[in-house]
Amino acid sequence: MSGRRILVTGGSRGIGAAVARAFAALGDVVAVHCSSNRAASEQVVASLPGTGHVVVQADLRDADQVRAMVDAAAEALGGIDVLVNNAGVFFSHPIEEATYEEWQRAWADTLGVNLVGAANVTWCAVRHMPRDGSARIVSVGSRGAFRGEPDSPAYGASKAAIAAFGQSLAKSLGGSGIAVSTVAPGFVETEMAGEHLEGELGDATRAQSPFNRVATPEEIAAAVVWLASSEAQWASGAILDLNGASYLRM
Repeated sequence: MSGRRILVTGGSRGIGAAVARAFAALGDVVAVHCSSNRAASEQVVASLPGTGHVVVQADLRDADQVRAMVDAAAEALGGIDVLVNNAGVFFSHPIEEATYEEWQRAWADTLGVNLVGAANVTWCAVRHMPRDGSARIVSVGSRGAFRGEPDSPAYGASKAAIAAFGQSLAKSLGGSGIAVSTVAPGFVETEMAGEHLEGELGDATRAQSPFNRVATPEEIAAAVVWLASSEAQWASGAILDLNGASYLRM
């Protein structure tokens, strides 16, 4: 087994699968996390070049499952050099349309996976990371943290919190040689984007960027790989916008 040891949450499809492929192509060994779709994660692992890749499973809303999953990944890989917090959920729950029960469930599930789940994965993973300046944590946020998500306020809030979480950890973990950063994509051509990329709505979504398209998962993965590289330690604390100029902020 050679290369770095990578844990990617939500690695069964979309951005997570692309991230796993990008690291494996560099000779790294990858633990691909899934919540429920183990078959898809096993297909991702089977497609990766190299050997030693594994599937690990946990409902990120369950703290005990999270700890067992991270420990299993670390045992299989021999430690963790890079954590990619990619797993995320998105539910539509406009405040004037959702029932109170739907509203509560959307907030509990979204924050449970996107924020608290990521925080717990990170706590557990840090215990398995080297302190020699090589360890990296990269979280997948969203432009929704900055522009707002009117139909999914829990998603926007969770991604804003992930950005702040990353900056807090960049401060607290820098002394241990662990660099922490966040990417903030706009729409990406994945299953999660779903209906937003179909028909007239899809045309309008692509038109938000002057390039008249949305990102590919591979473009997001390339940024994650760079932020996890030895050259990117000084980017610790950074939030990298990846939205094709569809949303600009100072």
